[in-house]
Amino acid sequence: MNRRAIAILTTILFYGLLTAGMVLTVLPVYWMFMASFMTLGDVFTTPVNLFPPEWRPQNYVDIFTRFNIGRYFINSLIVTSSIVILQVIFCSIVGYSMAKFDYPGKNLIFIFIMATLMIPFAVIVIPLYLIVRAFDWVDSYQGLILPFSMSPIGIFLMRQFIISVPDDYIDAARIDGASELGIFFRIVLPLSRPAIITLAIITFVTNWDDFLWPLIVTTTDRYRTLPIGLAQFLQEYQNEWNLLMAGAVVAVLPVMILFFAMQRRFLEGMAGLSGLK
Repeated sequence: MNRRAIAILTTILFYGLLTAGMVLTVLPVYWMFMASFMTLGDVFTTPVNLFPPEWRPQNYVDIFTRFNIGRYFINSLIVTSSIVILQVIFCSIVGYSMAKFDYPGKNLIFIFIMATLMIPFAVIVIPLYLIVRAFDWVDSYQGLILPFSMSPIGIFLMRQFIISVPDDYIDAARIDGASELGIFFRIVLPLSRPAIITLAIITFVTNWDDFLWPLIVTTTDRYRTLPIGLAQFLQEYQNEWNLLMAGAVVAVLPVMILFFAMQRRFLEGMAGLSGLK
């Protein structure tokens, strides 16, 4: 077999595997969307329906009227958006201090922060709950938001990106009389926009999908988030999978919209750890 034939076979194999991977990735999402318009009986037909035999938009009405999905959606939006804003602010400030300032123990502090990444959340969930209960934050927005207002991965991402900001820009601003806050907000943050967007997307997706902590810290529907609300579709005697799929579509759409709207900046942020262009 000559080299040309080997190259053709390699190309066919590569694109075949790529296509198979794409189908395996897209098909569950496609079926979730289609099943959200099916009746409960159509969901379990054999062979599997890849298209609704009978369109039932009433599923989306039901999830908002029967299961109060709107309240859960708003709670998730409030909690996740607040965490994103707080993490961007605090992680940027800490990352800036560790990237551009020299003070005793800086490297030791950074190593300690990174070491916390190796601690599973399940290990700290009980102590964290006891702290939240001591502050009387159980079943409140404070209990859902404040424990996650900063993250080690966010500090790492911002520090690594801000290191690449040229010191000449900062020194020139200091010579011109700019304050440290002015330098941070007018120079460092604008140049770190790709990293900020990357941090925002990662934080949004992570906390939007969080199930364990809201399950532990909330006791009423007033503060329960969307993942907890979706669990209500799994009932003791009958699981309404068509309604669960409709709820899953509602839960997935904000993440998909955010990623597709910001994907270029997200990729720039991931690649931007190599420096400014």
